[in-house]
Amino acid sequence: MRAMMPTHTVRDAVEIVTDGVTLEGDLRVPERAFGVVMFAHGSGSSRFSGRNRAVAAALETAGFATLLLDLLTREEEAVDQYTREYRFDIARLGRRVIGAADWTRAKPELKQLPLAFFGASTGAAAALIAAAARPATRTVISRGGRPDLAGDTLLLVEAPTLLIVGGEDDIVIKLNREAMARMRAPAQLEIIPGATHLFEERGALAHVARLAVDWCRRHLAEP
Repeated sequence: MRAMMPTHTVRDAVEIVTDGVTLEGDLRVPERAFGVVMFAHGSGSSRFSGRNRAVAAALETAGFATLLLDLLTREEEAVDQYTREYRFDIARLGRRVIGAADWTRAKPELKQLPLAFFGASTGAAAALIAAAARPATRTVISRGGRPDLAGDTLLLVEAPTLLIVGGEDDIVIKLNREAMARMRAPAQLEIIPGATHLFEERGALAHVARLAVDWCRRHLAEP
């Protein structure tokens, strides 16, 4: 039988020093958390993404800690807004997710919790790179992601991976199927009917949240 649901959540603004920079994040840890899910945001997004915050809220309610992290500094974001030179620098983003994962392993209230990554858009590739570098990662979830951008690193991922794509996002469906075919780890593709890339359609994001919660219960909460 699973433990009782958490009664309250500790919320902290955190700073993580990695890759020669200081990254800002929002950490929420429910009482008796079952695991921690780190969010790697995608192209042009940040920890304030309404879509990822909605999914994070569902995970917190289900008893999982969440870390929403900005993978770019404020200065880099200001440049990227005009040049887009950083958002597709997958190697840089991957290094930073790895650094943040190491930070969770050193933090007393998180180090014993099983770790998952949730990546959106280009953040999905960064999450898979981190999962390959840290084999103890329990699972990876991608929402409208570009796992293909992880390249040959896909062959090194061991964590079970859930790929969620909108049914109307034809190109990304194709790219996800190609990436999944290259992966050796167990991978599952979930296509949400009628949803486009940003899952703005009624009920689409709630569907994403349900899939994420069910997947984390299976791979983080169960022995």
